[in-house]
Amino acid sequence: MQLSKTEEQLMQYLWKLEKAFMKDLLEVYPEPKPATTTVATLLKRMIGKGFVDYKTYGKSREYYPLVKKEDYFSKHVNGLIKTFFNDSASQFASFFTRKTDLTKEELEELKSIIDQEIKNK
Repeated sequence: MQLSKTEEQLMQYLWKLEKAFMKDLLEVYPEPKPATTTVATLLKRMIGKGFVDYKTYGKSREYYPLVKKEDYFSKHVNGLIKTFFNDSASQFASFFTRKTDLTKEELEELKSIIDQEIKNK
C-alpha cells in the first residue's frame, strides 16, 4: 500500500520526530499550517493503511510510525525499477549515473559502495 503526497509529508515529520502528539505534528508544519482536522484525517487514513499507530494518554494520542523510512523508500525504489526500468537494476543505475548531476566525487563514492557490495557477495 502507498501513501498520498500529503500523507507522505506527514509521515516524513513523524519519522523525524519518532513519536508525536497532534500539537507536535502541527508545530513542524510550515505556514500556512493545516487544520487539526486535516491532520487527524490523514492520521486516521495512515492508521488504516498500517503505517501509523498510537498510544492513548487520557484524551490525547501519541502517534508513532509502524513502517521504517528505509523500508518505505526501498519499496518505492524497487517499484520504480520494476515499472520504469523493466525490473533491471543495472538499467536504473545506468540512468541514474548518466541523467543526474552527480559530481566525479559522488560517482567515485558510488563505485566504492558497489565495489564493497561485490566483495560482500
